[in-house]
Amino acid sequence: MLGVLGRFQDSSPRIVFSGNFASPSYLVDLACKSIEDFKLFTLNAQHVFPIPNGIVLETPFVGPAYRERKDWLSYIPMRLSLVPRLLNTTHVPDIVMLNVSRVIGGRVSLGIEVNLMVAAIEEARRVGALVVAEVNSYMPYTYGDGEIDLDHIDYCIYHDEKIASSAIGALDEVAMTIGYNVAGLVGDGSTLQLGIGSIPNACLDALKGHRSLRIWSEMFSDGVFELEKVGALDHSVPIVASFIFGSEELYQWVDLNPRIQMRRTEVTNDPSLISRNPKMTSINTAIEVDLYAQANASFVRGNIYSGFGGQTDFIVGALHSVGGNAIIALPSWHSKSGSSTIVARIQAPVTSFQHSALVTEWGIASIFGKSQSEQAVEIIDNIAHPDARDSLRIAAEKMQLH
Repeated sequence: MLGVLGRFQDSSPRIVFSGNFASPSYLVDLACKSIEDFKLFTLNAQHVFPIPNGIVLETPFVGPAYRERKDWLSYIPMRLSLVPRLLNTTHVPDIVMLNVSRVIGGRVSLGIEVNLMVAAIEEARRVGALVVAEVNSYMPYTYGDGEIDLDHIDYCIYHDEKIASSAIGALDEVAMTIGYNVAGLVGDGSTLQLGIGSIPNACLDALKGHRSLRIWSEMFSDGVFELEKVGALDHSVPIVASFIFGSEELYQWVDLNPRIQMRRTEVTNDPSLISRNPKMTSINTAIEVDLYAQANASFVRGNIYSGFGGQTDFIVGALHSVGGNAIIALPSWHSKSGSSTIVARIQAPVTSFQHSALVTEWGIASIFGKSQSEQAVEIIDNIAHPDARDSLRIAAEKMQLH
């Protein structure tokens, strides 16, 4: 394989590889040993690779591994539903690297990370780029768009490596209260999309008493598995997602499970398809929201922290769903900085806007259909931390939001 990769030594290739917890670390390490100058394109990289300085790290969604290498980071602002379009326009791959399941019936599965990798493989085959895969017995075999014929892969390396996991930690009182408040906005029979982190996990935990819930989401974690265990999910419809982020137990559950249908990003994140789900409810979080009901979920102290992800796709889809709801949930206070997460006006680039409700541990601001001034009053009175309300009211007066 070193020889195969070595032929790209002088061409500064773009390597597109599976992101999140499915990164093919062995193959990426080989690339670092074989090629001096290249670009690495992925989503939400978790594994910290020993990447030489000078290698360009491209991503529309910054994960921990890329966050540590700001000097070489090339962040591409892009909602997740449009990222596959990058691969056949401005960011065409020269090499595609996959972490796939064991072979079953002449096929392998992309497992927990379908996402944009189907589009990457298709584009690689169109332009004659190289497709290589780690065949990993620890990777779950999941059904759906991520089942790939071996004929579509140029080289396979059999390399077993446990899939890294992210188990649910203990939920604090603030997160649990937020989850309870969100659950009050979700009716039985709703379709759910949730992101990553303690707030989405708390929301799922608070929904265990609901029934006939459905999942159509860009991703899911252990909280969905817990809903399945307690009978909260509608068994007549599959669980649809594009990637999975969770524990080893979760990975074992999804392996060869026909309930789980993994779809490519262009399907899961298409707002028109999202909107067809009954009572589509998107539940996302943010770093801060302002009195115009705008949310920043991407920037911290002026630096890119993550990216759009699927938040914008699902907010639009949910708002166009019959009975749908687009919720942003967050703590009202940032304990480390001792500051309010509800601000007068966001100074960073805005991630999303025009939600139907904002939720903190203090309550719910129902903002759909409200005027600018009414929105501001809802936000200050219902979700801002009490210590921030007076200053926010003064700011609202100056902004003529009264």
